[in-house]
Amino acid sequence: MGKFVVTLRKNGEFQFNLKATNGQVILTSEGYTTKAACLNGVESVRKNGPVAERYEVKVAKNGKPFFNLDMAEMVPVEFFAWAIARVKKRHKKFLFIGECYDP
Repeated sequence: MGKFVVTLRKNGEFQFNLKATNGQVILTSEGYTTKAACLNGVESVRKNGPVAERYEVKVAKNGKPFFNLDMAEMVPVEFFAWAIARVKKRHKKFLFIGECYDP
């Protein structure tokens, strides 16, 4: 089984990597201002990671693939219902993507 490794970046932010059993980094988090927030991110990935529908695969400007893990449960459902309906009314083909940040 892989393991999570928390490190401190040069800019003072915490991040975590998920390493496979062979030691290869398979996931790197965003930066967090506190270690506690970083550890909450680890727990969120443990909880949400196994749900395939929560991943959005993208391609970076350099051509390398990456993905976002959607943590939509952190935003009230009422907001999504309101926002999606309002946007879809004006823009039928609009793709709604939400982001959440740990304060």
